[in-house]
This record gives sequence, C-alpha cells and structure tokens, in this order.
Amino acid sequence: MKIHSKELLYGLSEFYKIFGDPTRLQILDALLNKSMCVGEISDLLEVSQSAVSHQLKNLRASNLVKTEKIGKNIYYRISDDHIKIILKYGLEHISEVM
Repeated sequence: MKIHSKELLYGLSEFYKIFGDPTRLQILDALLNKSMCVGEISDLLEVSQSAVSHQLKNLRASNLVKTEKIGKNIYYRISDDHIKIILKYGLEHISEVM
C-alpha cells in the first residue's frame, strides 16, 4: 500500500483550506460560467469590492484563479478545469446530502 508524502498531504490540506470560506466559494461559483472583474463580482454577490479583492488575492495566491488584463480592467477566471471539477463534484455531493 502506497501512502503519499507528508509534504504532499500538507499541500493538499492547504489547498482544501481555501475552500473553507463562503465568500471565496461564492466567487468561484460566479467564475464557473465566465470571466469577471472585481466590480461585476462585487455587484453579483452584494459584497464590497474591497472584500472581493481580498478574497481574489487569496484565490490567486493559491492558483485557483488567473487574471487577464483587458483595457483598464482585470478579469478573473478559474485557473483550470481541475478546479471546475472539484467544485462540480463538491456541489453534487452536498446536493445529494441535502
């Protein structure tokens, strides 16, 4: 039986911690469908731009979102399909339990 290294499992633990905040999850949920700038996310979630920016900084540092500058605006999007799959399966699992 193979077990993973402590370092790898620690990294996984840190990765899952980022999903522990409801505002971050709302942002990720909003970004599942399209790229958005801070103002759009703020309006959609009815959360201050400052709070959204703070959470996007955390999501970006954890490599869950990427940015693209278009004109004067910075648009955020889910970094890759792995994140979309994790969210999809997590939401499906919770929906079954509820």
